[in-house]
Amino acid sequence: MEETISLQELFQTLKKRIGLIIAITLLGIIISAIVTYFIMTPQYQASTQVLVNQSQVGEEPITSQELQSNREFINTYSVIMASPTILEPVIQEIGLNDSVGELREKITISAEEESQVANITVEDSNPETAVTIANTLATIFEQQIPEIMDVDNVSILSEAQMENSNSPISPQPTLNLVLGFVIGLMVGIGLAFLLDFLDKTVKTEQDVEKEIGLPILGIVPIMSDKDLSKFPNENITERKNK
Repeated sequence: MEETISLQELFQTLKKRIGLIIAITLLGIIISAIVTYFIMTPQYQASTQVLVNQSQVGEEPITSQELQSNREFINTYSVIMASPTILEPVIQEIGLNDSVGELREKITISAEEESQVANITVEDSNPETAVTIANTLATIFEQQIPEIMDVDNVSILSEAQMENSNSPISPQPTLNLVLGFVIGLMVGIGLAFLLDFLDKTVKTEQDVEKEIGLPILGIVPIMSDKDLSKFPNENITERKNK
């Protein structure tokens, strides 16, 4: 029984504050839309792939040990790609205004699972710049790695293409608007319960019972002048005299 009453009180609170909840939910959606369309800068992504493969000597097939060695090289190469040794020539080649640290934050290097392929992904506010950085990084790395590690086992598998980078990856309007709706709704409901908790005024018979801890035996209705006019004046006078 107590659980039913508790649920009823919850629904009553929500119903009583429904206007506030709707207003804050709409406010959350509006703020999310403003941030998405007018404040956040669209980001574009370009990717290229680098293949790590030992040069085959004669007609001898590459062994599994050599394949494993190539995969382990990828981890080392990922560190080298993000080092100033590679990034500084990239900045000079393209003429970027970014520092090495700023450029490094735009680059993500990952390895395909159980493969000899490394993915170079670049994010930038300009799609053309993202494509240029990805391809230049792969090219300079391929040129520099023989001097850095005395190996010649890197080749560009695929270059970044402009047509694959025209659509921004962020912001995502639909996702942001849904998040704005959910956050606004949660804030609205939370504020409704908070205001109800802080409101100590007595408004209903149930509030009176809670305050004094006694059941209500009767209620004196509030009568307006219109209601009083329904009674004859003489009856009211007689009642007063009695």
